[in-house]
Amino acid sequence: MRHAIFDATVMPILLKNVSLRLDEEENRLPFKAAEALGIARDQIQEFRIVRKSLDARKKNRIHFVYSLAVSLPHEEEQKALASQFPDVSPYEENPPPSPRPVSKKSENRPVIVGTGPAGLFAALTFCESGWPPLILERGREIPERIKDVKRFWNEGSLNPESNVQFGEGGAGTFSDGKLYTRLHDPRIVFILQCFCKFGAPEEILYLQRPHIGTDRLRQTIMALRKHLIEQGAEFRFQTKLTEIEISQGILQGVVTNDSDRLPASILLLAVGNGARDTFQMLNRSGLTLEPKPFAIGLRVEHPQKFIDKTQYGPSAGHSRLPPSEYQLSFRSSRGRGVYSFCMCPGGWVIGASSEPGRLVTNGMSLLRRDSPWANSALVVGVGPADFPEKSALAGVDFQKVWEEKAFRLGGGQFKAPAQRLPDFLQGRISKSLGETSFKPGVIPASLDRCLPSFVVEDLREAIPFFNRKVAGFSSEAAVLIGVETRTSSPIRIVRGEDFQSAAVKGIYPCGEGSGYAGGIISSALDGIKAVESILKSRA
Repeated sequence: MRHAIFDATVMPILLKNVSLRLDEEENRLPFKAAEALGIARDQIQEFRIVRKSLDARKKNRIHFVYSLAVSLPHEEEQKALASQFPDVSPYEENPPPSPRPVSKKSENRPVIVGTGPAGLFAALTFCESGWPPLILERGREIPERIKDVKRFWNEGSLNPESNVQFGEGGAGTFSDGKLYTRLHDPRIVFILQCFCKFGAPEEILYLQRPHIGTDRLRQTIMALRKHLIEQGAEFRFQTKLTEIEISQGILQGVVTNDSDRLPASILLLAVGNGARDTFQMLNRSGLTLEPKPFAIGLRVEHPQKFIDKTQYGPSAGHSRLPPSEYQLSFRSSRGRGVYSFCMCPGGWVIGASSEPGRLVTNGMSLLRRDSPWANSALVVGVGPADFPEKSALAGVDFQKVWEEKAFRLGGGQFKAPAQRLPDFLQGRISKSLGETSFKPGVIPASLDRCLPSFVVEDLREAIPFFNRKVAGFSSEAAVLIGVETRTSSPIRIVRGEDFQSAAVKGIYPCGEGSGYAGGIISSALDGIKAVESILKSRA
């Protein structure tokens, strides 16, 4: 679909609620728009899709709903239509703020730790201000990292420094690549435009629930790295932050790989939520860390065709319909939130461990979402009151307990314990599991042995409710795979309104691992805003 570049002198109008049936192609949109506005087709000079969503509430009337930016020959005509129709309004795009040029550079360039979304977009913002940073990444570049992860999935051979958690692109490099967020910020458009510039499909600019897929995300990240290098940034892979040097509450430098010292006066901590050894080091160094809530549970996997049928009814299998999704939530009798998380239609349940002897699962899919399985996390909220220890890293220790139990329950070698969903409800080990997407394999087990009892009880209370929302959700077709513990960071590195550490000047915690975001877009946004705060202080 062509995206028009509008004449800046004529403000387009926004037309909402334009519908297309499944048998109507998108080239019908200008005719539909003209019909809705009561004008001739040739009066529409330019148009662009602003939003596209799928309405599947009535399975016999599934259709797409569009919002369109439309340009007509005369501004007076556009104003008249805007006052005449409730679905028409003036269309204005709010450009994101431009990074201000930095005038007070320190002697040493900024240092960024982590190449996930927060780190990369922080680096991009620095480069656009004329102050290219040094980016440190403990893991390997994407091509080498892919080899390490495939070896882990196929053979159970874990590389603790190059895995699903650590390496170029962060954990999102092996994910569904979801790009939607509930945040409203003009910088989000800029983030999506950057993804498109470096290889993402244009549809992410207007889909209601955009995703990029792990395959396209990897290409985009490598293209962004190339651009940053051309702008003067430097990347150092297999370079782990092992110490920070502080004097009188002010950052002086960092030490990498236990021996290499780098002077630094600005350090952006954009580490992932699995960087437990880094959290320990920061805690020892005097930064203020505190435990925060997150969620733990299991991955549930169904055949994708089964989910399509439950969500789309007789339209399931239509060529224009994407693999279907679901989103479920429940409040248990004990007051805890139980919900589906990170649903991956047409994807795989993957091993996401980063440490020996600890098992972690996650979900992943490609851009086309064309695997025969659908999966989602089913998780229960937990918080500091649930952690036996009362320390800054209590949430980390809580995660470790259940990851170790899951590893042992799976028999070692990173095979995952699994159970058919009806058997989980009845508290019995499954006699057989059938085929699942998980590599290096699954072992029949009682999953209540690798989760807190209150999590098991709340899941068993919620699942019958989920079954009423998605018919057959708890059927024999569903397999539960354990455990999911890395839904978000278990810690928060306390910072002030200026994004600076509350304990050490010169350190700026940002992104998901630092406890301030939850996903690709919100992490990228947090990285941008952290740098903007730095640049503002040096204008």
